[in-house]
Amino acid sequence: MNDAAPALALAGVTCTFVSRSEPGQRYTAVREVSLRVGEGEFVSVVGPTGCGKSTLLNVGAGLLAPSAGTVEVFGAPLVGLNRRAGYMFQAESLMPWRTALGNVMAGLEFRGVADARGAAEDWLRRVGLGGFGDRYPHQLSGGMRKRVSLAQTLVLDPDIILMDEPFSALDVQTRQLMENELLALWAAKKKAVLFITHDLDEAIALSDRVIVLSAGPASRPIGEFRIDLARPRDVAEVRVTPRFIELHEAIWAVLREQVLEGYRQQLAA
Repeated sequence: MNDAAPALALAGVTCTFVSRSEPGQRYTAVREVSLRVGEGEFVSVVGPTGCGKSTLLNVGAGLLAPSAGTVEVFGAPLVGLNRRAGYMFQAESLMPWRTALGNVMAGLEFRGVADARGAAEDWLRRVGLGGFGDRYPHQLSGGMRKRVSLAQTLVLDPDIILMDEPFSALDVQTRQLMENELLALWAAKKKAVLFITHDLDEAIALSDRVIVLSAGPASRPIGEFRIDLARPRDVAEVRVTPRFIELHEAIWAVLREQVLEGYRQQLAA
């Protein structure tokens, strides 16, 4: 294995699907997409609704095989599921019949880890839920459930973290708290992160690089921006700095027309 290889590399990835509603029709979600996430790097992908952001994340997770192109994980071709990655979904992924502790323990138990309980309790403490292990998901607030989901992902100690708009359903204050917690946990472990979001402010506040995708179909990267804001960051405070505003203006200049095009396509559908 090449130690200098990126944690995750997509090269020339195209994903084409057969339409279920119109037999014989094919839809290309993304076309010839190449992107890399270095070891310890935080990369966000932004783009209009329906541009294939989640498709790329599923390709990186090994949940979806591309129609063309290659995927490598630390220099080795990806075959089947990406077992070096943890995936935090946008939708609720907690098992309602398990407590918070039971949910965090689940992945460790499936792997046969001896001290699953101890590791799960440690991660619940890290995300600020040390006293809530016996609560069921319906007894937790939306922000608390997201913290459990974060612990559930990170307790497995993945080398790559894939995140699909994990905080989009939260209110602004809770979202900022979760973003800061994520940055603190990431800074401690420096895992590779591929983060999908519609929120440009969120992407800039969290990331080392931001990649902009065009409107679909056949979406492709049309811009890449290095985020040279000092770390550590507070996501609320960094948003009012002159450099953040400059970066936002530069990225929005590329993204704006794609968002408008995506909106026009939705109206025409």
